[in-house]
Amino acid sequence: MPGSGRKLISAKVLYNGKGRREGCTVVVENGVISDVVDGRIEPDFEGYVTPAFIDAHSHIGMDREGEPWTESETNDTLDQILPLNDPLNSIYFDDRAFRDAVDFGVLYSCVVPGSGNVLGGKAKVIKNFAVNRKDAVVKDYGYKMALGFNPRSTTDWKGDRPNTRMGVYAMLEQKLEEVRIKRDKALLEKEKELHKLDSDPESAKLDLKEREFRREMIEKEYLQSFDPSDFAIMEMLDGSKTAKVHVHKEDDVLYLIELARRYGMKVTAEHTCDVFRSEVFDELGKEGIPVVYGPLGTVGYKVELKHAYYQNAGLLMQSEAFFGLMTDHPEIWSPSLRDSLKFFLIAGMSPEEAISVITYRNARILGIEDRLGTVEAGKTASLVVWDRDPLDLAAFPVMVMGEGEVLRKR
Repeated sequence: MPGSGRKLISAKVLYNGKGRREGCTVVVENGVISDVVDGRIEPDFEGYVTPAFIDAHSHIGMDREGEPWTESETNDTLDQILPLNDPLNSIYFDDRAFRDAVDFGVLYSCVVPGSGNVLGGKAKVIKNFAVNRKDAVVKDYGYKMALGFNPRSTTDWKGDRPNTRMGVYAMLEQKLEEVRIKRDKALLEKEKELHKLDSDPESAKLDLKEREFRREMIEKEYLQSFDPSDFAIMEMLDGSKTAKVHVHKEDDVLYLIELARRYGMKVTAEHTCDVFRSEVFDELGKEGIPVVYGPLGTVGYKVELKHAYYQNAGLLMQSEAFFGLMTDHPEIWSPSLRDSLKFFLIAGMSPEEAISVITYRNARILGIEDRLGTVEAGKTASLVVWDRDPLDLAAFPVMVMGEGEVLRKR
């Protein structure tokens, strides 16, 4: 249940997700921000205020703190193409990482399967402060895909396992084509039956109720042409769901652009850490493909990351691409989402722009900006009050609020 009652939060500085404002008061009523007014009103909490942070790509709860790697549930080895896998079914909300994330204001994560499969399952936005799965899901966002080294490196797993990128990409394209052709054939058959119903002189003699019944039967027969995996892939082909695509190297990024253009898919480019030419980021921007960048601050432990320079963050920042940020937890610790902003700050980004990367921009990429990501009237009251400027190395929240409820206070 959303928090009830009225709370006043005085902001010495408010980073509202889109800019900076000083000396104002945030009014929270019944779990919603009802107003942001100038001046200080005797507050319940006081400090530097930001929206709740959003981690746009994470495996939190699936790869759990304090458990051996054999307990990890980030990847399923059954097959290369597993669109029905739901990460929620592999999350334990008693993972202590959730508590750590909340302590540092990271209240939401887009949780995805790992990158060992070219199509590994669903992507879901969850509340890191959920007690359990019951009310955890914020949005059924889309699907997780993977290009590059990872899906071709899993040759000892089950199912057909090409050992080259050309083999993996051919398998992916074959599956997309199979479903596309199956959909088009079924649609053609449906249209033929509807035309027959509308044009047959005998059909004209049917009463309205019988005609409507036959239309419903034609639609049901069309839908029964597909299995659940087909429906999942059709959601990507028609653009109703987004494919979050693991991709690092520039050539794989350019392949992703070609793939999205060919099939009309809605995609995001996840990671892109090995992109070291601004023109490649520009290509993503021109195609309207957002970047979910990171994780920043890891060692380049494979050839695919040999150009993963920290300076690349500056190239992304100066490019035409719209971008957010991830931790890829546990690649870096979920509370380190804020710490990763330092690479953009070093490259000249302003503090308010940096806070926007992990609030408004991530919310916009995930399609939840209508309720989260900014501090403004009408938005869900998920916000953080800090003891000092949140980009200070020693900054720590004095209060964390999730949907109107005080989750922790110092």
